[in-house]
Amino acid sequence: MIPFNKPYVTGLEQDYLEQAVRSGRLSGNGIMTRSVCNRLQNITGASNVLLTTSCSTALDMAAILSGVGHGDEVIVPSFTFPSTANAFVQRGAVPVFADSTDLHPNVSADTIAHLITERTSVIVVTHYAGVPCNMDAINRLAGQHNILVVEDAAMALGSTFNNKPVGSLSPLTAFSFHETKVLGCGEGGALALQRSDLMSRAEIIWEKGTNRAAFQRGQSDHYEWVDIGSSFLPSEIQAAWLMAQLKEAESILNKRAEQWNRYYLSFQHVLPDGFALPVIPENVHHNGSIFYVQCPDKQVRNYLISALQRAGIMAVFHYLPLHSSKMGQKWRSDKTCNQAEKWSDTLVRLPLYHTLSVQDQQFIIDQVVLACRHSVN
Repeated sequence: MIPFNKPYVTGLEQDYLEQAVRSGRLSGNGIMTRSVCNRLQNITGASNVLLTTSCSTALDMAAILSGVGHGDEVIVPSFTFPSTANAFVQRGAVPVFADSTDLHPNVSADTIAHLITERTSVIVVTHYAGVPCNMDAINRLAGQHNILVVEDAAMALGSTFNNKPVGSLSPLTAFSFHETKVLGCGEGGALALQRSDLMSRAEIIWEKGTNRAAFQRGQSDHYEWVDIGSSFLPSEIQAAWLMAQLKEAESILNKRAEQWNRYYLSFQHVLPDGFALPVIPENVHHNGSIFYVQCPDKQVRNYLISALQRAGIMAVFHYLPLHSSKMGQKWRSDKTCNQAEKWSDTLVRLPLYHTLSVQDQQFIIDQVVLACRHSVN
């Protein structure tokens, strides 16, 4: 069976793990954590980066920093992972689900515009498949209405919009280093900040609501509980593993792009009518996080996944829209998210990971073409 994903080990991990052990400190915010945060600042162009235990907890931090409370409305994509909404729902906010575009699963700026009310305090966007949303349009809307923008960039480390890296486009951006992502450390995440006025509080929230980081820098003679917070810090072991990945980031991203392009070029002129490939805007550079094929309908989608499984290939679909989920039904309005439902019914994700061989990828390509042709005959 060709798996859907296989975590990549660079070979440098052991060296960095030993360095972390020799440092004499394995809890968070040590030498490895600081080195990783500095490297992530360079990649993202963010003013500051805080390493977290996951993208979900980075979003939790963003929700706290946003100041949302009971009854505030937060616009979130329907086509996204539950963590995107959960972070704000936990603060008492009401999620307002926005539809995708017709050309890409990303949230539609036009839809967002129609959902803004006087109660809207935050707009959250998800860069699906590592392809940035239309941040010019979204930031323009946010500026007109004095609304905070938060980016769920779980899949988008290394991607750019208008030649600007994801992480530098809005005040708060959350990244993931889950093992399914382009760079991973099993579990892990980061919060990138572009507003200096948020940094001081972010650090306190990050350190369990205390001023411990300032104390360690010698800026206070003691540390104490000063705000809400939680244990958002990963250990130095996770940071060390991630450091090994970051040292090889350029080659990993290049390999990912090579594999993504091989899929695209191989499928470009051979799939039957009704199937579609990813659409990438000209002002976007993506990181090759996901490659998908869009099917004509749900029945064909299911057939393709089953046919690939019979051939020994693991392929999956993504996501069930939040607005139609059991939890999302609590807030569902009369507004529809037809495009999100379409993407959920028709999208098939293909295996894509660093050690996927050219031979295995060609086998996947051949089996996809064969199954797609059979599905319409």
